[in-house]
Amino acid sequence: MEKMVNRKRGWSWIPTLYLAESLPYVTVMTISVIMYKKLGISNTDIALYTSWLYLPWVIKPFWSPFVDLIKTKRLWITAMQLLIGAGFAGVAFTLPVSSFFAWSLAMFWLVAFSSATHDIAADGFYMLALNEEDQAFFVGIRTTFYRIATIAGQGLLVILAGELENSMDINMAWSITFYVLAGLFLAFFIYHRIILPKPLSDKPSADTNAQNIVKEFFGTFISFFSKKHAWIGILFMLLYRLPEAQLVKIINPFLLDPLDKGGLGLTTSQVGVAYGTVGIIGLTIGGIIGGICASKGGLKRWLWPMALSLVLPNLVYVLLSFYQPQNIILVSVAVCIEQFGYGFGFTAYALYLIYYARGPQATAHYAICTAFMALGMMLPGMIAGWLQEQMGYTLFFIWIMVCSVATIAACALVKNDDL
Repeated sequence: MEKMVNRKRGWSWIPTLYLAESLPYVTVMTISVIMYKKLGISNTDIALYTSWLYLPWVIKPFWSPFVDLIKTKRLWITAMQLLIGAGFAGVAFTLPVSSFFAWSLAMFWLVAFSSATHDIAADGFYMLALNEEDQAFFVGIRTTFYRIATIAGQGLLVILAGELENSMDINMAWSITFYVLAGLFLAFFIYHRIILPKPLSDKPSADTNAQNIVKEFFGTFISFFSKKHAWIGILFMLLYRLPEAQLVKIINPFLLDPLDKGGLGLTTSQVGVAYGTVGIIGLTIGGIIGGICASKGGLKRWLWPMALSLVLPNLVYVLLSFYQPQNIILVSVAVCIEQFGYGFGFTAYALYLIYYARGPQATAHYAICTAFMALGMMLPGMIAGWLQEQMGYTLFFIWIMVCSVATIAACALVKNDDL
């Protein structure tokens, strides 16, 4: 009976918790790119400075032990949601001022650090508040609502900003959009303060002191780098997504730039539909099919097909940049194909991280893997805008295809006994 009560109650907080986990990441990594492009920031600056916003997720393992040590995860969750809302309000407040770029970036940093901390607390709370059976039951639910938040962010919020642009100053249109986000996170904060359960196991580690934390922390890193084929694993984590790490920073500027600059000249709302809605649906379907395939053959069977799926669909951007079609349906289909391939191909990457982290310290090692995952997106993304402005869009997308060699090489290095 208690099991059924807990499961029923889970429906009241798990969907909203993972909406709140996904939205800040989507906003910092994708919506900020679209906004800055519309506000006249160069591709070089957009890619460089928004890529730096990956840093909180890169260094997340360094402060995750203190989330366990200090207060409860429930408190961390609600506190971070309040800070995220404050950060979004800060972005909204600074956009109308002349030095909006520097001030809004500072606010995005607040959102990024708060969001990375929220991730640590939310994922930990999920395991404390549910038994193993219910954790398995809700894993698909949490993933679904994480994706729904992606569509809501990259799709609905971008469409909203685009519609507002038609009737007011662009800076004010985006300011209102971020005030909406701030209000949403204030609502998340109030709702979760009331609804989140209070499991008895959610408490600070009473028998853990700072000395033990430091000792275990360094021990975790030593054991991570002592794993068999560690450097091959790290190279795989850094190189497998090299093409995508650069591409993701340029797709939206390409879709938005006018035809005479090599872009497709889409409106903000059209980008919200093509990339933020149709594209995310393709990404989700690709990920679902990838998971089904992987469950029937494992990574050993699917590594190469998934790697090719990750890189070959990027050809659609070479074709789009060459022909510059004006048909929104055609553009949406092309974006959907690329995103489907990425969703399917990313499955191999996600599985490899799980395989690499196996062992007595699996949770801590997986957190370090995700740090390398973020680093692999951050470093190439920083130079993507500069490269594009030097090459133009068509040559840049050809360069992305050349970078596919790194993905293939990373797969070739992987040993069969690691799969």
